[in-house]
Amino acid sequence: MALTIASLICLIIVGLGGTNKNNSTYNSLYFFRANTTDINVTPGDLNIPHNPLTDAIINQTTEAAKDALDVKDFYHVSLWNYCAGDFDNGQDKVTYCSPRKNQFWFNPVEVWGLNNTGVEKLFSDELRSGLDAYKKAAKWMFIAYVVAVVATIVEIFVGIFALFSRLGSLATTIVSTVSSVFLIGFALTATILYTTLMGSFNEAVKQYNIRGSLGHNMFVVTWLAVAFSFAAGLFWLVSSCCCSGRSNKIKYGDESGRKGKYERVDSPYGHRDGAAHFQTGPGYQAPHHGVPLNNVSNKPTAYEPYRTANV
Repeated sequence: MALTIASLICLIIVGLGGTNKNNSTYNSLYFFRANTTDINVTPGDLNIPHNPLTDAIINQTTEAAKDALDVKDFYHVSLWNYCAGDFDNGQDKVTYCSPRKNQFWFNPVEVWGLNNTGVEKLFSDELRSGLDAYKKAAKWMFIAYVVAVVATIVEIFVGIFALFSRLGSLATTIVSTVSSVFLIGFALTATILYTTLMGSFNEAVKQYNIRGSLGHNMFVVTWLAVAFSFAAGLFWLVSSCCCSGRSNKIKYGDESGRKGKYERVDSPYGHRDGAAHFQTGPGYQAPHHGVPLNNVSNKPTAYEPYRTANV
């Protein structure tokens, strides 16, 4: 049970990534990071219609182009959304987190406002196809995560019944298997997806001095959830085969074998109907029924001897 709860806690931590821009712990949980601090884009590379803003940035520095496009120093991609911010004295300072969205995927063209510029056309076909694949895989990854969370919660509740019977352990093992399968699918998809995306991304935008990297903390927590879930599944499997339900059989017996029941036997001092008829006299010795009799005297007693009987 503790292993299942640990797996659920890890899944919850994964879901908390990027949900609060003021929480440094949440901000350190991301799958992918785009570092645009040293971006090298000049206004001449942009096909922007003439207006007061574009006229002001013509022939200006790269920093002016960044300001015009509102490009931050870094971008963190999490499960539900992305967060962006700037460096402050060498430290990450998140200033914005996008609204949370189911089946979220990070679109750099849209986020960086490159839809109507010439820069998006400079992206390689490999990156474009990679983004399309990323969009589709992100949907499956999100679904796998949700199913894994729900199955893990169900596993905890069903696991309560596993403490009393083998059938409960078997049901918990089945639920645990479902949880582990989808959790492993989520972890594998995230790892392969963002590793591949990082390679394509870095290759396509290296001329602009934009660098992509993976979030170490997020992947550690994700694979810890997998490890706990897998260990919990093994535990439930072993308990369904060897442990659960044994105490009842030991206590109450088995229908096909010996039952540990007790039946009342005749009192050595009288009859079974409760009427005590005591026999006394010289040379009388009480019969033995395998029940120790201590401190027996000629006085009435409420002691009722019992013996074990095989039914």
